[in-house]
Amino acid sequence: MIVADTDVLIDFLAGAEPQASRVGDEIEVGLATTAVTRFELRAGVRSPRQERAVAGLLEALMVLPLDALSADRAAAVRLKLEEAGVGIGMADSLIAGIALAHGATLLTRNRRHFERVDGLKLVD
Repeated sequence: MIVADTDVLIDFLAGAEPQASRVGDEIEVGLATTAVTRFELRAGVRSPRQERAVAGLLEALMVLPLDALSADRAAAVRLKLEEAGVGIGMADSLIAGIALAHGATLLTRNRRHFERVDGLKLVD
């Protein structure tokens, strides 16, 4: 399963290539995202046009929840990285935890953060 990070979904909404085409292709075969990314997209809406675009995109995606297992995986990620002095922040820790809990591959441009997470598969 491929899970889209916030950055590539914003690129899709903006029509920024090559991410827009990649996301479009993945939507055709069943792309997922996380509840955290859903929150970030909704919180970033600044106009009715953006609201319609975000709502339409979210309707096309499966949204993985932040459940107990995901929260535990995210906490472990955050603690390990912060102890090493290379934290990635709360939202990215949560996104990583959700992806790990579901055995998913994360589609992101933010390799700098997510490549620090042991066991997290990435595609960009």
